[in-house]
Amino acid sequence: MTDAFIDIPGVRNFRDAGGIGALRRGVLYRSGSFHTLTEDGARRLKALGLRTVIDLRSPFELEVWPDLRHDLDHETLNLPTLPANREDLDRPWPEGQAELYPFMAETAGPSLAAVIRRLATPGATPTVVHCAVGKDRTGLTIAVLQSLLGASEADITADFLLSNAGLDLLDGPAPYIDETGTERVSRPISAPLLTSALSWIHTHHGSLPAYLHPHGVTDADLTALRTNLSA
Repeated sequence: MTDAFIDIPGVRNFRDAGGIGALRRGVLYRSGSFHTLTEDGARRLKALGLRTVIDLRSPFELEVWPDLRHDLDHETLNLPTLPANREDLDRPWPEGQAELYPFMAETAGPSLAAVIRRLATPGATPTVVHCAVGKDRTGLTIAVLQSLLGASEADITADFLLSNAGLDLLDGPAPYIDETGTERVSRPISAPLLTSALSWIHTHHGSLPAYLHPHGVTDADLTALRTNLSA
């Protein structure tokens, strides 16, 4: 792994999302889930001063793989990026990555708005945002936050792609068992995937603020977000 990653035993793909645009270091982290967090990992999280964990997984994922805390004192918020469960009959999750990213953009508005409102609250940071492995749902969420903090497309994309190293996907796909016990394939991420999600937002709404406003995010929330997270 590269120096970008922080060793938190039992947590994959853990790193600081700061240093991109105006987002300062030490206030926002990203990772995979905490369901295999060790006591040593919890001690290292405590040393970071962790105040909030935002879990983007579905309720079923939480039921099967609940985060471990080891007496950590932080608030956990479950803010699912995708519809309730993978096989939801009304909005089933797409199987292919190319379809998944625009779908996430379409469905993530309420989750992203709630993330922003939490991060705009005094005392909410340091915060960790995670999903199952920290590359797709977490990747889009962090990219939106970095964009709101003035990061360039090139810097956001470079940070997004680091998950391939963090998840040992540099050499290609890897098998895994999902929350239903089904064997699936974890695929590397690519720049066009993130571009497709952000392009969906801009095509349908014109800008990130315009996308977020219908979900209750105010200009005051965005100002507070920048105040709390900016260097």
